[in-house]
Amino acid sequence: MLGKTFGVLLLLLLVVMASAFQVIYAKHQNRQAFITLQKLKQQQDEMETEWGKLQLEQAAWAAHGRVEKIAGNELEMVIPPAGTVSIIKP
Repeated sequence: MLGKTFGVLLLLLLVVMASAFQVIYAKHQNRQAFITLQKLKQQQDEMETEWGKLQLEQAAWAAHGRVEKIAGNELEMVIPPAGTVSIIKP
C-alpha cells in the first residue's frame, strides 16, 4: 500500500513539474511575442511618419504654380489662344 501511494505521489509530482515548466515556457513565449509586437509598432510609427513626409513632398513637387513655371521656363510651353483650341468629341 505504501509503495502504491508513493508511486501516485511521484506521478503527481512529475505532472506538477511538467505543468510548471509549461507555464514558464508559455510566459517566455508571451514575452518574446510582446517584444516583437513593440518593435513592429515602433517600425509602423516610423513608416507612418515617413509616409506623411513623402506626401508633403509630393504635394510640393506637384503644386500647380510650380508645374506651370517649369512648363513655361524650361519647356517653353504656352497656353494656346482660345481661337486655336479645337474640341474633338468621340
